[in-house]
Amino acid sequence: MKILVINCGSSSLKYQLFNMDTEEVMVKGLVERIGIEGSRLVQKNNGDEFVIEEAMQDHTQAVGHVFDALIDSENGVIGSLDEIDAVGHRFVHGGEKMTKSALINDEVKEAINDAAKFAPLHNPANMMGLKACEELLPNVPNVAVFDTAFHQTMPEKTYLYGIDYKYYEQEGIRKYGFHGTSHNYITNRAAELLNKDINETNIISAHLGNGSSITAVKEGKSFDTTMGLTPLEGLVMGTRSGDLDPAVVTYIEEKDGVSPGEMNNILNKKSGVLGISGVSSDFRDLEEAAKEGNDRAQYALDIFTTRVKRYIAGYMAEIENTDAIVFTGGIGENSIELRKEIMTGFEQFGIKIDDEANNVRGDEHVISAEDSKVKVMVIATDEELMIARDTQNLVK
Repeated sequence: MKILVINCGSSSLKYQLFNMDTEEVMVKGLVERIGIEGSRLVQKNNGDEFVIEEAMQDHTQAVGHVFDALIDSENGVIGSLDEIDAVGHRFVHGGEKMTKSALINDEVKEAINDAAKFAPLHNPANMMGLKACEELLPNVPNVAVFDTAFHQTMPEKTYLYGIDYKYYEQEGIRKYGFHGTSHNYITNRAAELLNKDINETNIISAHLGNGSSITAVKEGKSFDTTMGLTPLEGLVMGTRSGDLDPAVVTYIEEKDGVSPGEMNNILNKKSGVLGISGVSSDFRDLEEAAKEGNDRAQYALDIFTTRVKRYIAGYMAEIENTDAIVFTGGIGENSIELRKEIMTGFEQFGIKIDDEANNVRGDEHVISAEDSKVKVMVIATDEELMIARDTQNLVK
C-alpha cells in the first residue's frame, strides 16, 4: 500500500510518499510561497533534488504540482497516480468531537470547520489541501489525523480553565493540546525501547523546537500538556509568548490602542525568544549570540530552559512513577547544550545525564547516567509515519 501524507500550512505544503509494506519513505518534498510570488516545489529522493518554480495561486495548484513531481518521467517515483491508495492529512484542531483519526466524510468536515475558530490559520489551510486532493484524486480515500486527538484522554482537572464554567459548556473553551501526533509516536517508541507494556508506560515527552510543548503521559495516555486552547499557551517558544498574566494583554491593548487581532499577532509572531532577544527566533542564532556576549539572547535561553524545567518537574509529580524523560523535536534532538542545561538541577531527584552520552544529535539514544533513577532519552520524532500508519489502519 502506498500512502501520501500531506501537511498544509497557510502558504506551504509538506509531503511524503510511503510504501507501507516496508514503511519506507519513497520521496519527500516541500512547496513554499503558495499564493505568493516565487512559488517553489523542492522534492528530494535519495539525495537528489527536483525543483519546480512556477506560480501556484492556491493549494489546488500546489497539490497538482506535487502529483506532477511524483509521476515525473525522470524524477518521479511512481508511474501513475493510480498507485496512491490513500492520502493522510494533518489537521491541527479537532475540537472535542474528533478524539481520534478518522476517514473523512461530511460529518468529519463539519467538525473540522467547527474547530477552525480555535485554529483560524491552520484548519482552513488544512482543508484546502483536502479539497485539492478530493478534486484531483476523486476515488482515493482521505484520512484526517488530528494534533489534538492524543490529548483527548486528559481528565477535567488538567484541561479545564479557572474561568466561569459556562464558557466551557457554551463555547468549548478548554485546554486541547497540540503536537499530539509527535507525542503519540514518542510514547509508543519509548515503550518499545523501555520494553514496557504501553499501558504501564509513564513518560515526560518534551517536543522542543520553534514551537514547543511538553506532555505528561500516564499509563500510555496523555494526562496533561503545556499547550492549551491554541498552541500559544505553555513554554516560551520561537515567536510565541507562552504563559503570561492575562492582564498583560489588556494592559497593552488599552495603553497602545491595540486591537484583539493585533494583540493576537504580537503574542504569536513577535514574542517568545525573538521578542526577548531582539535577535532571532532560531535557537542556534541565540546560542551563538549568547556566546558573543549578547545578554538578551542569554535571557531568552535562560527563560526557555527555566520553563522547561518547571514543567518537567511538575509533570513528574502529576504522573508519579516516571519511567523516562524524552527529548524530541528540532531542539530536543539536536541541542546538546540546552538538554544539559534543562537537566541541571534534577540531580537532587537522582536524575543525571551522562555528558559523553549526551554528546549526540538525532536518532535514538539513552543520555542518562547508569545510576540515574529515571532514564533520559533522545528519540527523533516521526509525525508523518504516525499519520501514514493511522491512514493505513483506517483504510484497511
